[in-house]
Amino acid sequence: MDYSSLFRMPTPMKITGRSSSITNAFINSIIPVVPPTAEEVRRALEILGMTPETFQCAYCGSVASEWDHLRPLVKGKKPTGYISEIHNLVPSCGKCNQSKGNKEWKVWMLSSAKLSPTTRGIKDVPERVKRLETYENSKAPTKMDFAVIVGEDLWAQHQNNLERVQSLMRESQELAAKINAGVANAYKAL
Repeated sequence: MDYSSLFRMPTPMKITGRSSSITNAFINSIIPVVPPTAEEVRRALEILGMTPETFQCAYCGSVASEWDHLRPLVKGKKPTGYISEIHNLVPSCGKCNQSKGNKEWKVWMLSSAKLSPTTRGIKDVPERVKRLETYENSKAPTKMDFAVIVGEDLWAQHQNNLERVQSLMRESQELAAKINAGVANAYKAL
């Protein structure tokens, strides 16, 4: 037996590999989260063709484990202006939420993206798309211009803080690479 085939090295970590997580944190931290009323949840599920007993991922029909933003909050490393409210949220499974990311929901559902409902061979994708279109058209989600609301100066400070953090991450990655090389060389010399 080839025991080496059973072993897989951990993927080396990069500080800068977390840049998009930091960007998302900076954006998500300023976006209001508006809890829905029980009636709003009931109505959302009704439009999506669900009841508490048939609660499922709106995209694929698997067990729903979370609520996904139908319209992304972040696009091109900038806020889209949408917020976290029932009119922009649908029940989702983890596979669909992760696969969809910040893509447009309909394009993603019908695409050959890894783990999209079409790629996974979900049989009723056209019906699910129709329900999601009905849901999307039932009430427009709130869209706001955050810079206008808080003022250009405060907004610029927030954006500057993000750039400073990312710059420090890049600087830290360069330092970490030097330290890594030194430690690796010391190991080789043992």
